[in-house]
Amino acid sequence: METPTKPVAGAKPAFTTQSLVMMAIFAAILCISAYISIPIPVPGAPHITLLNFVILLIALLFPLQQSFFIILVWMLLGVVGLPVFIGGGAGTGYLIGPWGGYTATFILVAVILPLIRGKKYNRIRYTLSAIAGALIIDILGMFWLMAQNHLNLQSAFLIGFVPFIPLDLVKSIVAAQIVPAFKNIIKN
Repeated sequence: METPTKPVAGAKPAFTTQSLVMMAIFAAILCISAYISIPIPVPGAPHITLLNFVILLIALLFPLQQSFFIILVWMLLGVVGLPVFIGGGAGTGYLIGPWGGYTATFILVAVILPLIRGKKYNRIRYTLSAIAGALIIDILGMFWLMAQNHLNLQSAFLIGFVPFIPLDLVKSIVAAQIVPAFKNIIKN
């Protein structure tokens, strides 16, 4: 007969009811953000969306486990066929396609940013972390695009980095600045 384990006194559960609700809300916001888009003049390229902005905001707001879980849930929703990727894309075909490298890096950003930003809000450190997150997404996505389309580095840079990075840098700076307001709302 197994004895039930007692919770350790003073131990905080990884996911509280409040944190699960906030994670679900941000997963829903993530789904919606893929549809808020601006077309760019690159043939076959996905539109610029608020997706990166929301990814960076999640990675700056939530602890590592929660950040990873929110983005993982969103990604799994897309993999199983719900149209939550850019332009209503879904399925593993989207992720292994030419532009899927950008999306796949979101999981990496969900882990790296909570590690480098620090536990206490610091405007400069959060801003630099968000910029690093945007660069990770755009650089790794560019290399994936380069490999998938058999492009040389110059072409990949002009097609897969230059059109995205200016607005992604702005989104990352804005995301870092609004973190304190959101932290007051979600209180992890």
